[in-house]
Amino acid sequence: MFEVAECVLYQHQRALVLLAAGVWTVGSFAFFLILRRARECTDERRALWVAIGALAGGTGVWATHFVAMLAYDGPMPLSFDLGPTILSLAAIIATFWFVGRATVRDIRPIEHLAVGSGAALGIGLMHLIGMTAIRAAAQVQYEVTPIALGVLVAALCLVAASAIFARCSGYLQIAAPALLAIVAVCALHFTAMAATTLVPDPHMATPPAPTQTSWVVGAIVAATLILLVVTSTAVVIDRTMTDLRGLVGATLEGLVVVQADRVIEANERFCAMLGLAAGDLIGRSADRWLRAADGLPASTPRAQPAEAVLLTADGGTRITEIVSRTIAYRGRTCEVLAVRDLTEKQEARRQIEHLAHHDPLTDLSNRVLFDARLAAALARAAQTGGSAALIALDLDRFKAVNDIFGHAKGDDILCRVAVLLREAAGPDDTVARVGGDEFMILQSGEAQPESALALVERILAAFAREMDLARDPTAIGVSIGVAVYPKDGTEAEALRHAADLALYRAKASGRGQASFFDREMDLAMRERRAMEHDLRHAILRRQMSVVFQPLVTASGRSIAGYEALLRWTHPLRGPIPPGQFIPIAEETGSIVQLGEWVLRESCRSAVAWPPHIFLAVNVSPVQFQVPNLAETVAAILAETGFPAARLELEVTESVLLRDRVTTLATLHRLKDLGVRVVMDDFGTGYSSLSNLQSFPFDKIKIDRSFVAAMAEDAAARSIIRAIVGLGHSLAMPVVAEGIETEAQLRMIIEEGCPQAQGYLFGRPGPSPVCAAPVGRVA
Repeated sequence: MFEVAECVLYQHQRALVLLAAGVWTVGSFAFFLILRRARECTDERRALWVAIGALAGGTGVWATHFVAMLAYDGPMPLSFDLGPTILSLAAIIATFWFVGRATVRDIRPIEHLAVGSGAALGIGLMHLIGMTAIRAAAQVQYEVTPIALGVLVAALCLVAASAIFARCSGYLQIAAPALLAIVAVCALHFTAMAATTLVPDPHMATPPAPTQTSWVVGAIVAATLILLVVTSTAVVIDRTMTDLRGLVGATLEGLVVVQADRVIEANERFCAMLGLAAGDLIGRSADRWLRAADGLPASTPRAQPAEAVLLTADGGTRITEIVSRTIAYRGRTCEVLAVRDLTEKQEARRQIEHLAHHDPLTDLSNRVLFDARLAAALARAAQTGGSAALIALDLDRFKAVNDIFGHAKGDDILCRVAVLLREAAGPDDTVARVGGDEFMILQSGEAQPESALALVERILAAFAREMDLARDPTAIGVSIGVAVYPKDGTEAEALRHAADLALYRAKASGRGQASFFDREMDLAMRERRAMEHDLRHAILRRQMSVVFQPLVTASGRSIAGYEALLRWTHPLRGPIPPGQFIPIAEETGSIVQLGEWVLRESCRSAVAWPPHIFLAVNVSPVQFQVPNLAETVAAILAETGFPAARLELEVTESVLLRDRVTTLATLHRLKDLGVRVVMDDFGTGYSSLSNLQSFPFDKIKIDRSFVAAMAEDAAARSIIRAIVGLGHSLAMPVVAEGIETEAQLRMIIEEGCPQAQGYLFGRPGPSPVCAAPVGRVA
C-alpha cells in the first residue's frame, strides 16, 4: 500500500494523475448511463447502444491509463510505440463490449462474478499491452504478487458494480457502479505501476526522443472527453425524444406540427389515418390532406374544434375533428393540430338517424321522412313558382299472396318492389313505404306532369317485366294515382287526398292501371296504355303494312334501291305516325317482333325486284339486345330466298352506346353473312368518328336536319361537305336524306354526294314493280 502511495505521490506528476482520474470518472458514469439506456431499448437498438457504451467505456479506461503513463516522472526518459498503444485500445473496447452485452441482460447472481472478473482481467491485459509500448534503455521487471492483488481488488469492485447495476434503479443504478469502477481501474493501474521496475541496461539501444507530454495529454484528454460528453448527451436526448415519441404515439389522436404551412412532424396515429409514412408528409402542406369545413386552412388557430375531411392515400375520406394551437417547437413558432377520427362515431350517428327515418324492411323512407320532404318541397315550390308530383302506389294481389305463401314471402316481395321503385325513380325523387303494401313517391324540381307520366310508365313497364303471373305465382301488380302541385292541391294534405282519389279510380278501372287526378292527363295516359295494348296485337290483326321509299343516284336519278318503312293503320284511330308508335314499341319491347316482321315481309316483296336494286331495312337498338339477331336475319334470308348482298340494315349511332362489345360482335356476324350495314342519321350521335373507326360501315346516311338547313345555314352545308369528304376518304358511299326540292338536290350534287332520298323522288308506297328513273334535274 505504501509503495503504491509513494509511486503516485513521488513518481508521477500529480496534476496529470488527477486528470487521468477525472477522465475515467466521466467515462465510468457515461458507460453505465449508456448501459442503462441499452436495457430500456428494444433488441434492435440495444446492440447499437452496447457498442456505443463499449466505445465510451473502453476509450475512457484507455485514456486514463495512457495519461497516467505519461504522468510517470521517472529517472529516465520514456517514449511509446504506436502499434501496442492502439492494440491496447482495441483490447479494452472489446472487453467492455463483452461486459456490456452480458450486463444489459437479466443474468443470474453467479454470472456477475464472471462479468466482474472478466472486466478486471481485460483491464489488466490492456495495462500489460500498454506497458509493452514503452521504449526506454532499460528492462521492465514486474512483481507478480502486487499486480495479482490489484486485479483481485478490481475484480471485487467490478463484480459489486455489476450486481448493483442489475438490482438498483434511479441515480443509484449509475452512481454506485461508476464509483466502484473508478476505484477498480485506479487500484489496478497504480498497483501495477508500483509493481513495475525499470532497470537501466547500457547494452540496449538508445530509445527515440521522449514523447512530448503536454500536447499528447491534451489531445487525448480532449478527444476522450468530447467522445464521452457526446455519447452521454446522445443518451439523454435519445431517451427524451424516444419517450416523447412513445408518449405522442400512444395518443388516440393524430398530431401534426405545422410551420409556415408545412408539416415538420407527425405522429404514428396521423400517419396511420392517412396510410402514409411520416417521410411522405414532411415538407408538404397539411391542407393537402385536411379540408376544414369552415373553409379556413387546417393550421389556422381556432378557439373551438372544427370538423374536417381527411383525404387518405387510397382515395377514401374520413370525417375528423381538428383543434389547432400555437406552440414553440424547435425554437420556432408552430401550429400543432390535434386530429380526432370521428368516422365511426359519425357512422353510428348516421345509422341511428337512418333507422329513425327509414323503413327497416325495405330501407325506403318512412312516413316521417316523407312528410318532412313533402312539406319542404311544397314550400320550395311555392317560393320559386315550381311544381311537384305526388304518386301513390298500392300493390294488387299482395294480401292474397301474403296469406297463401306466408309473411316471409310477402316481405321478400315488398323488398323486390322497393328495388323496382328505386330503379324507376330519379336520383332526386323520394320513394317511401307508408303502410303495409302502400308506397309513395315525391317528385320535385322537374317539369310536371310530364316527369310524373314518364315515371309512371317506367314503373308499369318494370312491373310488367319483373312480375309476370304466367311465370311466377307470387307475382303482383301495382295501381298508381298521381296528383300534381299546384293544380291538384296547394297543401300537403290536399295533395295527398287528390293522389288517393286518383289511386282509387285506378283500382276501380282494373288492376295494373294508373290514373291522374287531372282528367285530360288521365285520358292521355289511358290512350297510351290502350295504344300499347293494341300495338301488341297489331300484327295478328293485320293492321301493319310495309311501304317503300326509293333511294336514287343524285346525278342521274336512277333508282338504286328502296327503304322499307313500317306503317300502322288502326281501325278506330286511323293511320298512326311512326314517330308516335315506334318509341312505345321500343319501350315495351314489341319492336323486336315488329322488326322481324318488317324484315321478313320486305325481303319477301324485294326478292322479285331487279337484281341491281337493293333493300334497306331499319334495325332498332332494342333488337341488338337480342343475342340471336344475326341468326334471325340469316333465317329470314334463307326463308325468303333474298340475297344477303342486296340487303342493307340501317342502324343509328345510339346502337353503340349500350353494351358496345356485344353490339360490335353482332354487327360483325351480320357482315359475315354478306349483309351491308349502314349508319343512319350520321352527325347527330355522340361520337360519330370513333364509331366509324370501330366498325367498317358500308354506307353513311346524312341526317335530314342538315339537308333542310343547308340553304339558309352555311354551317349545315359545311357539315354536309365534311361528311361527304369523310365518306370519300373512307371509301363509304354517302346518302343525303330529306331531299324535297330541286335546289337541295343541286346543292348536294355540288358537294359530291352520290346518292339521295326524299319526297322529291317519291313518297313511300307499296312494293314497286319496276325501277325506272325518277324525273330529272331541272
